[in-house]
Amino acid sequence: MRPSLWSTAVGKKYAMAISGLVLMGYVLLHMVGNLKIYFGASALNEYAEWLREIGEPALPREWLLWGLRIVLLVAVVVHIYAAYALTRMNQRARPVKYASKRDYVAADFASRTMRWTGIIVVLFVIWHLLDLTWGTTNPDFVSGDVYHNVIASFERIPVAIAYVIANLALGVHLYHGAWSLFQSMGWYGTWRRTFSIAFAAVVVAGNVSFPLAVMFGVVN
Repeated sequence: MRPSLWSTAVGKKYAMAISGLVLMGYVLLHMVGNLKIYFGASALNEYAEWLREIGEPALPREWLLWGLRIVLLVAVVVHIYAAYALTRMNQRARPVKYASKRDYVAADFASRTMRWTGIIVVLFVIWHLLDLTWGTTNPDFVSGDVYHNVIASFERIPVAIAYVIANLALGVHLYHGAWSLFQSMGWYGTWRRTFSIAFAAVVVAGNVSFPLAVMFGVVN
């Protein structure tokens, strides 16, 4: 019986690549939207309200937003499970550890730390939701006032530093993830590394700028 594409390593790599593209698009658009914080409270809060209203009147309020959230959740689950399944397949293919030390010169830092940067990013996303979406960990949370909530969160220095560190881990993960997905999809070219570096740098620079801007009083 012919195996399904999903049951193969190639199928799982396709799943990781496609779900990775969805997540890359989201983190970029999320960062760009949040740049409205530099235009003041009304600009950021109006943008947040627009996200809730998008799709009206064809769809009820927040239906399209929830549809996008479901797509993102599915992409996250597929991405994580495919990564886990590939790891298990590799372990079964080589049950005995390497007799000598691996050549870490051939594997750069980003590729060696993908598992750990992925875990950091997942934990960061959970904290981010608790902090700025649900307000569970933000003691000064005001529902609907996104600008106020961002300021209240990043005025706590340990939280701001944690955001910076988490986004640096995100950048490392994005860099190697973008480079790998092009290979998985068969999209070869010398531009791959340049794009991967530029994409990760833009996302990290934008995201890191928010806590730093609050810490140094640029946004208040």
